[in-house]
Amino acid sequence: MKQTLARLITYVFNPFLMGFVIIVLLVFEGTDTTADALKWAGISLALSVLPVLALVIYLVRRKKLDGIFENPRRQRIGIYALAVALGVLGWWLLRYLNAPEELEATFAAGAAAVLIIVYGAPAAWMVFLIPAVIWARIELKQHTPAQAGVGAILAAVLVVLIFWGYGMVR
Repeated sequence: MKQTLARLITYVFNPFLMGFVIIVLLVFEGTDTTADALKWAGISLALSVLPVLALVIYLVRRKKLDGIFENPRRQRIGIYALAVALGVLGWWLLRYLNAPEELEATFAAGAAAVLIIVYGAPAAWMVFLIPAVIWARIELKQHTPAQAGVGAILAAVLVVLIFWGYGMVR
């Protein structure tokens, strides 16, 4: 039962789905027209979620990864490297193209913190999901308690600092 619940949490709050949802929310928040929102969503997804997801699917099919959402840390190193490179490239390109600032900042941020900063109190409930996600990752032996805790804290601190640098947090 615990393993089933941990898998469900991991699947629902996976980085691909969360990245997609956050990008879509932010482009509609930071643009005036649906056409602009769709343009920025397409560019952002093409620079972040889609290439990483394509690589993961490719590696799973080639039996180089155990699964899309569950695999040992040693199997994720290359995926992390690609995500970081795409994050830097995406941030630079979005800045160059004069994208909405929320979207620029998001390329170096964590999901819950971004939503709270952009949407304020109505999104604060997201904080309560963090312990469930941490528990699921530990239960599935994808992270140690120290890795999960430090990762959550580091992501939140980096997000706040980045958004503060953009003048979005006072």
